[in-house]
Amino acid sequence: MTPDEIHAQLQALQARDLPSHGGRTLAYVYDSGLADADAIGRTALTMFADSNGLDPTAFPSLLAMENDLVGMAGALLNAPPVFAGSVTSGGTESVLLAVLAARDGAGASPGGSSMVLPTTAHSAFHKAAHYFGVEPVFVDVDPETFRADPEAMAAAVRDDTVLVVGSAPSYAHGVLDPVTELGALAADRGIRCHVDACIGGWVLPHLDAGPPWDFTVPGVTSISVDLHKYAYTPKGISLLLHRDSTLRRGHFFASAAWPGYTMLNSTMQSTKSGGPLAAAWAVTRAIGSQQYAVLARTAREATLAIARGVDGIPGLRVVVEPDSTLLALASDGSCDVFTIADEMLARGWYVQPQLAFRGMPATLHLTLSAATAPSVPDFLADLGESVETARAAGAVPVDAGLAGAIAALDSASLSDSDFDGLLTMAGLAGDDGSLALPERMAPVNALLDLATPALREAMLLAFLDRLSRPS
Repeated sequence: MTPDEIHAQLQALQARDLPSHGGRTLAYVYDSGLADADAIGRTALTMFADSNGLDPTAFPSLLAMENDLVGMAGALLNAPPVFAGSVTSGGTESVLLAVLAARDGAGASPGGSSMVLPTTAHSAFHKAAHYFGVEPVFVDVDPETFRADPEAMAAAVRDDTVLVVGSAPSYAHGVLDPVTELGALAADRGIRCHVDACIGGWVLPHLDAGPPWDFTVPGVTSISVDLHKYAYTPKGISLLLHRDSTLRRGHFFASAAWPGYTMLNSTMQSTKSGGPLAAAWAVTRAIGSQQYAVLARTAREATLAIARGVDGIPGLRVVVEPDSTLLALASDGSCDVFTIADEMLARGWYVQPQLAFRGMPATLHLTLSAATAPSVPDFLADLGESVETARAAGAVPVDAGLAGAIAALDSASLSDSDFDGLLTMAGLAGDDGSLALPERMAPVNALLDLATPALREAMLLAFLDRLSRPS
């Protein structure tokens, strides 16, 4: 194929994707609305795409940029002079490394430690538990505020607990956990406290709102913050900061016990492109602290404007007052949020449906970027129309036979034939055994909403397996 043909095919493939710019995709992507910053980021991404962060002595430019970014984040998060940090590939890797460092720093082995976390903590902690053998002890949050319950978490701490976790803010509902109390709990028990600020760490410092949650809180030992979220840099790059360098050593790795080069890693990756690091370095300098403050306030004001607008839409409510730039919306039962999500997508907006969980209602999740702010009136108008259409349609019906089949399935033993039968009953099986996804996802989400979390996981893993097949 010629370069022109390849480029045309790439454009054709990309045409099916959600737009990453324009402020109409309210999950997965973050848009500053600053074309010049986007351009310098893409230039840097290309310039350093072939460099390798495996060996900092071979590519000292990457080491210099990493130290600069960690230093910038430390100043933003009020880190002490002895703090240390590492660049990772994203928030999940930062969380994984925080858990690994806590486990190994306590001298525990896989299966010999636990961590205490609210049920609203990001599922990356579930992955860390699975990978590293650290038992997660989940504690229900306050049913009114959706914030962590420090007293209940204190009661859940065991002799083998190595870590307590808080969010700033939680992804699902956009509220700050009481980090001051969680830090005090950790300090009192002599264990670590990680604050997951992946989504709020580059916003909250510019808003001067809410209780403290950063390194000014005694007992907080590590914080994760993603740059590819509200620092508006190309994906994927995150930072994991530790109060001091000794706390970081648990996720460093070295191996000289083979005849090749000595492997030396600060993160889970060995070879890693320098592109995302260079792009983040360039974008953060192009935007700068003052402009970041403007962007943060713009996104926050858009969030509050939508929250106010929702108050005037019959059938829809704000689940809890947001602390940052994330918003969760629920229906009053006259319709369902899954239909609203489909209606919004038909009008050019992507809002993320979230399933019901442990007494928490199914919700619509909105992540507000600065670029969405000018379109808030249009968004609210389309949201009002979408809710009105959903109310007229009523709740999504689930066939009784299909609901019964879901109830009869065992998540631990879900087979390919079980899943194939479910797909056929749901009208999602193609003639060749592949998936035949509908244009509207409300019926699928309503079906998943009936299942237990364990069964949802099993079904979605089977779904992913079907999607990920050679073409």
